Amino acid sequence: MKKLFFAFLLAAAPLMGFASGGGVHLDDADIDLSDEASLQRGAKYFVNYCLSCHSAKFQRYNRMARDLGLTEEEVKQNLMFTTDKIGNTMTIAMPQEQAEAWFGTAPPDLSVIARARGVDWLYTYFRSFYVDESRPFGVNNIVFPDVGMPHVLWELQGPQKAVFRTEQDAAGNETHVFDKFEQIAPGKLSPGEYDDVARDLTAFLSYVGEPIQMKRKSMGIWVLLFIAAFFGLAYMLKKEYWKDVH
Repeated sequence: MKKLFFAFLLAAAPLMGFASGGGVHLDDADIDLSDEASLQRGAKYFVNYCLSCHSAKFQRYNRMARDLGLTEEEVKQNLMFTTDKIGNTMTIAMPQEQAEAWFGTAPPDLSVIARARGVDWLYTYFRSFYVDESRPFGVNNIVFPDVGMPHVLWELQGPQKAVFRTEQDAAGNETHVFDKFEQIAPGKLSPGEYDDVARDLTAFLSYVGEPIQMKRKSMGIWVLLFIAAFFGLAYMLKKEYWKDVH
């Protein structure tokens, strides 16, 4: 049993290290996938700010309509480009060659980014852009150093700068450690309102990564209840079969 436990810890260690975001503190996303209004707002932000560069090629518009409590007509009017069809996946028109020329690399598809990075990482990422004139687009990101994209939500959040402190290790080596953000100029939204935008966008990407996850979790509860009830019946049956042996 001990060997099995230690084997599990060794297998999980790389995942825990990856989820930590390279030592950067990740804020709790606190998303609610049962909140259809939040998912609808997240879909709107994704289409308006992300879909011009980032696709979600495993997500279909009509599936999104059904899952988020929208009609197909509402999706057509508010969440689709005029050239798209309701049965299409959320792809982009930008050629990969042009994307590589503009950004240095083609922007990744975001269908499973929430599953790959984790919702806390995404939520923190959306809130961690800061002004850095040395970067091509004038911004950097605490959780994704040297990020190769602009801060597309900067008008909502407003520009902010990162404050670093100097720490010294036992050998006398100095390192710059992130301390806090300071707002340079206000955005269109208050900090709390922008956090809600980041949370809604994170929730939508979490949904896109696994649209059936709410049903899966609900079904899992019933499966566990069935197993618990069946275990009781199986145990009583076992006692009945073996009563004369023991």
